[in-house]
Amino acid sequence: MPQQGFHSMLPVPTHDEAARENYSVTFRNMVMNAIPDGERLVYERRAVPVFEKEHGRRPRTRQEARKLMERDPYGQMSSALRRLSQEVLWDTVSDSIERDLPELVARARKTRSGKTRGSLELTPGTEIPRYVGAVDIHAMPGNYDEERTADDVFAGALYDRGVFLRYGGARGPYNERVGTQIADWIRANYPGLKPRRILEMGCAVGGTAVGLAAAMPEAEVYAIELGAPMLRYAHARAESIGTPVHFAQRNAEHTGWADGYFDVICSFALMHETSTSACQNILKESHRLLAPGGLMLHLDIPAWKHLDPLDAARIDWDTHYNAEPFIGKLGDLDTDAVMLKAGFRPDQFIEVRLPGARHPSSRFAARK
Repeated sequence: MPQQGFHSMLPVPTHDEAARENYSVTFRNMVMNAIPDGERLVYERRAVPVFEKEHGRRPRTRQEARKLMERDPYGQMSSALRRLSQEVLWDTVSDSIERDLPELVARARKTRSGKTRGSLELTPGTEIPRYVGAVDIHAMPGNYDEERTADDVFAGALYDRGVFLRYGGARGPYNERVGTQIADWIRANYPGLKPRRILEMGCAVGGTAVGLAAAMPEAEVYAIELGAPMLRYAHARAESIGTPVHFAQRNAEHTGWADGYFDVICSFALMHETSTSACQNILKESHRLLAPGGLMLHLDIPAWKHLDPLDAARIDWDTHYNAEPFIGKLGDLDTDAVMLKAGFRPDQFIEVRLPGARHPSSRFAARK
């Protein structure tokens, strides 16, 4: 298993905890990589013929494909194991964090009290929107905002380690790879753009922001998130890695910065964790915050029109069984319509396709 990049906020598992982590990763890899091949065979050879006999055509939508697989024993097994693998991963990672939490809290406090490269702005009493506070997104216990203790960092530690294991290190040793890919894409496609200030919306523990700051050291990188436990952890983590990022507890729908303050605004997997109205508000805010000539890149799931019904149903599975209720609506959203409503012109729309992406990597991208 790839080794996660070390920093002072990373809990160190015992031998037994590490063994359980290895098991959880192996189990998840089987569920996410091996079982889908069988699911495709069952879908084509067993489920689709039944549907064709009844309707005289193949399934056309993700809803039709999902309902077919929900009735099939193989589909039921796949769904149950997928949810179980998610729960096993979070439960396994929690063990070492719960043991080390007092020390992690102390380290984060010490970081805030000393001289830092970046900064941390917390706003007590920040309202957590219902689209975040009402569910434990991707079944992560406590979500992004739960405070288990004073100056808590549990959510940040859980997300950092859990995401690294969930993707088998594919997002980089510091979960930073999306940030470096965005920076590389900007340099390749807009070599004349020299951003002074970059904003990441919905930064979680700052993996993408750290990647951007490392790849574009000439720019000031800002990163916002709603959950204070995520931000305390993210700040201490970035400082330990040695990368300056300015973290702030702000809502992406209304950030409070001045018009035209940023040259680049980006997010990764933010939009599918917001409501449709919040998504529209975030796009309007992005338009307001962008300087002339600036770039907006909101990376998320592809539109359903790019996928066949079964592939779309596999992504939409999270809507129904993984506490991500807005994925389905985001896939249905008319990208051009919401971009126009946010203030962007059609001639400003751009397509972003990061390395390895089968479909456009960004649902909402524009150059102002």
